[in-house]
Formats: sequence, C-alpha cells, structure tokens
Amino acid sequence: MAENNNLLVKLDNCGVYKSSKWIVRGISLEIHKGKIVTLIGPNGSGKTTSAKMILKILKSDEGQIKNFASKMAYVPQKINIDWTMPLRVVDFMKLTSHINNLEIVDALKLTGVDNLLYNDIHNLSGGEFQRVLIARAIAKKPDLLVLDEPVQGVDFNGEIALYNLIKKICSTLNCGILLISHDLHFVMSATDHVICLNGHICCSGTPRSIVKNSAYIELFGEHNATTLSLYQHDHDHSHETDGRVTNNV
Repeated sequence: MAENNNLLVKLDNCGVYKSSKWIVRGISLEIHKGKIVTLIGPNGSGKTTSAKMILKILKSDEGQIKNFASKMAYVPQKINIDWTMPLRVVDFMKLTSHINNLEIVDALKLTGVDNLLYNDIHNLSGGEFQRVLIARAIAKKPDLLVLDEPVQGVDFNGEIALYNLIKKICSTLNCGILLISHDLHFVMSATDHVICLNGHICCSGTPRSIVKNSAYIELFGEHNATTLSLYQHDHDHSHETDGRVTNNV
C-alpha cells in the first residue's frame, strides 16, 4: 500500500460541482485503519456528498482522491423498506449481498443482536435496527466503514451504546470508520479526528481542540462548545441497548 500501510483514503482539495454551484469544495482528509474520522456540520453542509466521493458514488470535480481500501461498506442515512412485508433479520441481511450464515451470525454477535436472527424487522426497536444495519455492512469485514447519521431514531441511552459499539468495531476489525453526524455530543468522545464542514472545511483536529476553535464556535454556538467539553471523559460504565447501565471492571 502506498504512502502508509495504514492509509485507506486520502482526499486532496476535492469538491463536487452541481447545478452551477459547488456543493462542497476544498476537502482534504485522510482515513487510516483503526481510526475514526467524524464529519460534523449543519444540514446541507456537504457531509454526505464528501462521503460519496470517498465511496466512489460521486466523482470529484477537482482535486485528487487516493483510495487504498480493498473493501468499503456504507450504512446510508435513509433506507427504504416495505415495513408491511414480513422480513426476518436473517433474510434482510442477505437482500443485496451474498453473505453466508456464518458471516451473518458473526456480524450480529459483534453488534450484540445475534439473538434477533429470526425476528421480524418491523418488530425491532430503533437501536436494534441500527445494529442490524451495521452488522449487514460489516459482515464482509470491510477496510473502510462509512456510517451516515447512525443514531437516527435511537433514544439517549441507545446513542451512547451505539457510539461505544462503533469504537468496538473499529478496534475489533482494525478498520477505518468515517462517521457522519450532526449529533455533536457523544460523537466527540467516540472519534479520533473531527472535521467541521459547511460547504468547505471550517476547522479540523482532535475533539478537544475543535470545541475551542473559533470557527466551530461560530458555526455551532458557544453553548454547544461548552456542552461538548463536558463529554470529554472516559466512561466507567456502559449503557446497554435495553437502557441498563453496567459498571466496567
């Protein structure tokens, strides 16, 4: 692998031009194995567009992209399902990819929902469904996992549990993760590098440095910056999907 054995993707001054305007421009970033990079920004700031450049869904209209990942997986922000149709988790996992039963069970175990293998999709909670979506994405053990707003429809405790799961996946699979979110609270403690977007990169750095950056404060407000700083700590407890809190030993 060129440049760095752990380098998965490198964007250098990339952008997407559509309908006579730049949707996003000047995007430079790197994603490495075993690291989580988070894109944050308001709606319409170019987060998903930037991710789609990395995934080769959209072509960059300027700059250069170097992609060394052999396998990439994507959990989109929205997925269309006919909720009236009976569909078990095991069947859902196989809908659009060739995954064998062992890969399905292993992935569901890693995301903590292997007990739901034969449950109907429409009976799952928001947090359970997100874990199934992530399991479906990691079943083939990708080098790079892209998660677009992964805590949508999940309650407060479920958010914490999902972010802890994302860190666990990153460590267990030694994959790179690109996390897209406008949820700024717990994502900050779950990530190695934060990139703040608003059509371009406003600022980037570690979570601790970002909350003090004037560009970040201007975009999200002093209150958010102050609130986020409170979450820069290591938990001595874990939040389970059913709402229980267990102590870490």
